[in-house]
Amino acid sequence: MMRRNPTDPARRLRRMHDQLARVYGPQHWWPAETPFEVIVGAYLTQNTSWKAVELSLANLRSGGALNLEGLRSLSVDQLQDLIRPSGFHSRKAPAIKAFIAMLDAEFGGSIQRLGKASTSPLRDRLLALPGVGSETADAILLYALGHPVPVADEYLRRIALRHGLVNPVPAKNRKSYEALVQLTRNAFSSDPEANHAQLFNEFHALTVAVGKAFCRKTPDCAHCPLASDLRPSTKTERKA
Repeated sequence: MMRRNPTDPARRLRRMHDQLARVYGPQHWWPAETPFEVIVGAYLTQNTSWKAVELSLANLRSGGALNLEGLRSLSVDQLQDLIRPSGFHSRKAPAIKAFIAMLDAEFGGSIQRLGKASTSPLRDRLLALPGVGSETADAILLYALGHPVPVADEYLRRIALRHGLVNPVPAKNRKSYEALVQLTRNAFSSDPEANHAQLFNEFHALTVAVGKAFCRKTPDCAHCPLASDLRPSTKTERKA
């Protein structure tokens, strides 16, 4: 197995980013044509694969409903049918409708006005919506609205646990999520003049790339581009 390298977690995470950037190059995420499509995708991707999300987005697009006007015109039942491939449609459809109602009531139906709101209160407002957790709120803020907010997903959690960057805590734990967000902020804090929205965007996309390829439920540490952060040990590590 592998033994964790004991140096500073934030520095190590930044070195991981640099290594992944060399290996994978620019990722140009999120895969969407408009900010609104990013928002819908952030709802749909909860607890499912991106391939399933693409099927739901294709249904919405072919039905002329992958925009504010189109979704406003749909009933909740109609929306459920169109997003059925991504699963949990009976929960996700009302949640998307609730977002649109908030956007119309508080921001005049304007994504641009929404994006100009201050980050912290806007994050709190998104978290108050049904069906929006920390990861979804941060994905909307970062990818749709361009706010400099890190996104911490399951792939980053696995990487951080397996490399000993954070203390083991249960998945889906709010404190676990916020610890990963803070770790990511610390990793890039030495670049005060950098475009942090772009850095966080690329970093998240890179962790997804390496997570899908190597840091799966059963990891392939030996061939992973982050293997240099680990060193051989006879100790058995618990799988994350």
